[in-house]
Amino acid sequence: MSYRDSASFGKRQEYVVIAELLKRNFDVYMTLVDDQGIDCIIRVDEKTYIDIQIKARSKTAKQWNFFAGMKIEPNDNYFFIFYLEKNDTFWVIPSDDIVKYAITNKNGKNAGAHSITIPTTVTSDKGKIFDKYKGNSGFNLLKNFKVN
Repeated sequence: MSYRDSASFGKRQEYVVIAELLKRNFDVYMTLVDDQGIDCIIRVDEKTYIDIQIKARSKTAKQWNFFAGMKIEPNDNYFFIFYLEKNDTFWVIPSDDIVKYAITNKNGKNAGAHSITIPTTVTSDKGKIFDKYKGNSGFNLLKNFKVN
């Protein structure tokens, strides 16, 4: 992959996810700057908004289902959408659950950062737990979101 390809990969994949949200009839509002870990915001209804962080891995990545060094301040209305290009799958996971299932760095410059591996199959124990976040099930978490 050339520098130009790798430099624009993340932005291209953000648009893949946003296009998927739009296909599923979400109201999507894009942020101009991602300085709060928010790539877009979706409106569920006139009073409910969800902050979305988009993460993607290319089909050629060596660790195509591993996401490291994520700084997360969990919040009920903060979700991550992971897109795995290799198997063209979307995973929609609440930030609280990312923190729950992730490995947290204990020390060093990334102390407190979270890393998570997305299961490659739904038949493994972890895959069974994560099945509720995959594809339609995950997007339904957004559609049915209610503020606590």
